[in-house]
Amino acid sequence: MRRAPWWVLLSAGGAPVLLVGGWTIAQLLQGPAYDPVGDTLSVLASHGARGYWLMTGMLIVLGACYVITAHGLREAATAGRAALAGGGLCAMALTLVPAPLRGGSFGHGVVAASGFVLLAVWPALAASRGRKTVPWALRFNVSILATSLMCANAVWFVVELQSGQAPGVAERVLTFVQALWPLVVAASCRLWPPRPAEATS
Repeated sequence: MRRAPWWVLLSAGGAPVLLVGGWTIAQLLQGPAYDPVGDTLSVLASHGARGYWLMTGMLIVLGACYVITAHGLREAATAGRAALAGGGLCAMALTLVPAPLRGGSFGHGVVAASGFVLLAVWPALAASRGRKTVPWALRFNVSILATSLMCANAVWFVVELQSGQAPGVAERVLTFVQALWPLVVAASCRLWPPRPAEATS
């Protein structure tokens, strides 16, 4: 008996693959005019970008992966699962408020920021306490560390947005870590089966 169904590994594993694959192909389609260091991912998903439809589809499927993973992570606390699913819904909502090719968009910024926050705090909210056996990625200290690192990365991204030096790099690191952590949690749930005495509960 496992603490997470097998399909959770598929949905969780699909998120980082979709994310990196989507931005890589969209960047190639955009051509040399796009600077992956200085330009954010929103540029690739903006109206008029050559990879607009690719990034739009990627965001929808990425968001669905988060929602499906949240549904299957039964060992995680409900608040954390809700935050993960909320982050997935924000990813899908970004397709309704794409950023303009030039300049900013208040609506896009609000939705994107909401998604970043939800995906940063979900590990801490998902932590399991008060039981003798907990998958290691859901242990309180591990979960707090994961959230702390994501929050620090988010601060770095905001600083880079203000300075204009390397917001593209900071955003890629942040989004990749946030996409990878659900897979780490799902894997720990699958590889940390309950003790025989718990298997009937």
